[in-house]
Amino acid sequence: MLSATRTTQPGPAESADRIRVVVHARDPISIEGVHSQLRRYPEIDLRDESESGPGTVLLLVEDSLDEAVLTRLRRLARGEGARAALVVGALREAELLDVIECGVGAIVWRHEATAGRLVQAIRAADRGEGDLPSDLLGRLITQVGTLHRHAAGRPGLPASGLTPREVDVLRLVAEGFDTGEIAKKLSYSERTVKNVLHGLTTRLHLRNRAHAVAQALREGYI
Repeated sequence: MLSATRTTQPGPAESADRIRVVVHARDPISIEGVHSQLRRYPEIDLRDESESGPGTVLLLVEDSLDEAVLTRLRRLARGEGARAALVVGALREAELLDVIECGVGAIVWRHEATAGRLVQAIRAADRGEGDLPSDLLGRLITQVGTLHRHAAGRPGLPASGLTPREVDVLRLVAEGFDTGEIAKKLSYSERTVKNVLHGLTTRLHLRNRAHAVAQALREGYI
């Protein structure tokens, strides 16, 4: 799902369910600060920076984004197969879709980066779901409308690379509804909604639900 934030509390976790997390930052103080917040959560298995790869969640901490950061995200998330969450101080509107297309499913404002908030983002990234601050979710919805209006006037735009059911589900994902809410609105089971999203992300080689929304926006489907 792609949702606004809600604070969570630590809970018990079985060792088999631990989430491997690699923290990347430009300075050792930031890395140690994040590590100190996450160590008290037994479900979090902190790993060294050299261990990024499939099955890990990359937590990237930055003040702002530039092309070097985006290149790094693409390499770590796309090339090495890690799932990514971003902690950032500022994010321009034009960068939002770029970040999502790099494979980032969860974003946390740096000034809101409490331990509970970081764990919530890590859980979402590990599940391949989206977790955006409410103001960023609003920006994404605004971009849905803008890109839709632009796409409407583009001759030759493919009529459909997605099935009507996939488009219906993605529209609701873009509007911030979770799996249960989408199922109720479309009169589907939750399993059907999950299967639809899994099918299209697998078929189109997308990283997560947020990336699927970004791709649909780029192509003018929603």
